[in-house]
Amino acid sequence: MNIRNIKYTLFFFSAMTMASCASQKAATPVKAPVKSENPALPPKPAAAIPPDETFRTILPDIKREFRGAWIASVANINWPSRNNLSVDQQKAEAMAMLDMLRDNNFNAVIFQARPSADALYTSNLEPWSYFLTGQTGVAPYPNYDPLQFWTEEAHKRGLELHVWLNPYRAHHSNGGSPNSLSMVNKLSEIVIRLKNGMYWFDPADPKTQGHVSNVVKDIVKRYDIDAVHFDDYFYPYATYNRGADFPDNKTWNDYLNSGGTLSRADWRRDNVNKFVERIYKEIHAEKNYVKFGISPFGIWKPGYPAGVTGSSQYDELYADARLWLNKGWVDYFSPQLYWPIESKGQPFEALLSWWKSENTMNRHLWPGLNTVEIRSSDRPAEIKNQIEVSRQVLGNDAGEVHWSIAGLTKNPNMLFTLKNGPYKEKALVPKSPWIKTVPLQTPSLFINNNGSSVQVSWSVKNIKDVFQWVLFTQYNGVWETEILTLDQLSKEIPKMKDGKMLNAVAIKAIDRLGNESDYTAKMLK
Repeated sequence: MNIRNIKYTLFFFSAMTMASCASQKAATPVKAPVKSENPALPPKPAAAIPPDETFRTILPDIKREFRGAWIASVANINWPSRNNLSVDQQKAEAMAMLDMLRDNNFNAVIFQARPSADALYTSNLEPWSYFLTGQTGVAPYPNYDPLQFWTEEAHKRGLELHVWLNPYRAHHSNGGSPNSLSMVNKLSEIVIRLKNGMYWFDPADPKTQGHVSNVVKDIVKRYDIDAVHFDDYFYPYATYNRGADFPDNKTWNDYLNSGGTLSRADWRRDNVNKFVERIYKEIHAEKNYVKFGISPFGIWKPGYPAGVTGSSQYDELYADARLWLNKGWVDYFSPQLYWPIESKGQPFEALLSWWKSENTMNRHLWPGLNTVEIRSSDRPAEIKNQIEVSRQVLGNDAGEVHWSIAGLTKNPNMLFTLKNGPYKEKALVPKSPWIKTVPLQTPSLFINNNGSSVQVSWSVKNIKDVFQWVLFTQYNGVWETEILTLDQLSKEIPKMKDGKMLNAVAIKAIDRLGNESDYTAKMLK
């Protein structure tokens, strides 16, 4: 290409970019005439666009919203549906759930891999879960690793996999009698039996904090997960001990004897605060890109905001969740806002707005929604409306987590309402700009003419850093976007669609934190 053609081409693409931004209604681009430096001379004639040349343009923003669902293993609430399923049945149930989430434009799954000091994964630290095989410490047969399976299958479908761990529960009352392999017996010196049959680790004991820390680090190190997730159970709810105070006299007296001056309540909160900060830092020290999320009870304290009534996580669970958000010890926060929009004592929008006002470090705030049993005569409509309210309050960083997947699998009208309403289009997860990563390389783009269609393919050198692709196609000057899974490296695209002509194609790579690479765009021959 000579210098004159290069000048013409650059001018044309600049003009095209301005036109695309202004109207997005341009037809197939044609090079604009170039004014002569001598006003007495007529404009120079337009030149043809060199085919298959890369060019710069303005691509549309990609839709973003976190759309997750909790999958509970404790008491076989969601998966596996029974503790005596075969491995093939377990896998089939898992894939059906993941297919459903993918097909209905979700982008994340929060999978409970450690319901009560046990493991739905291969672990040298804790025993196989009763809820997986019907007996604590017994491996599935034939042996496989459920967490690895869930992670790989989620990623194949373009879904993030968040590992949900219950930090302090040592044994669930639905988990059979604790046997010799149970942590209740292996770590009996730091475990407390509650009056409802649950067993709890003492959060104040350094051995508890060290053990749970080791469990978290082990998972983060060995599995290709996207996040670690804690729920709302810190110190247990008062009903678990039938209203009696949590029996931590030993560690409390040790604290007093060491010269401690905090009140018992403040001391308990301090135990949890230090633990949350520690876990956050240790996760990012092991793998910087793995997020840490917590889904606390939806009310910090009654009266915050004004008019809110109900339980106080601050006073009952000794969980100062507001502090964790203020300090930025999480990457995302999902307060469990399980009440209707019109609730008098727990108004959904007011609570969400209050949590947003406390989000001083600008972490992700994605409320938990009670999709299973929200008190409403029309649950699908209520959940749809809560999503719309969340979008209004949270803006471009919107998202939500559904409790639980049963609210989707057992209520076809819920899925229909979401898929044909707020989840009509796929979305990427919002970016996490406070987590620093190496920028992705720009993909290469290749186009082969197949007559009535073109075969488009793409590649990038460091594909291990890529999680998804976004393909852009331009028909009659209007860009359309499509989010694709990592394994899709080509696509056949029709030259004509709905009477419109294909003008150009572009591709971007997306990393596991939702960050975008630069794009490569090409005109069609």
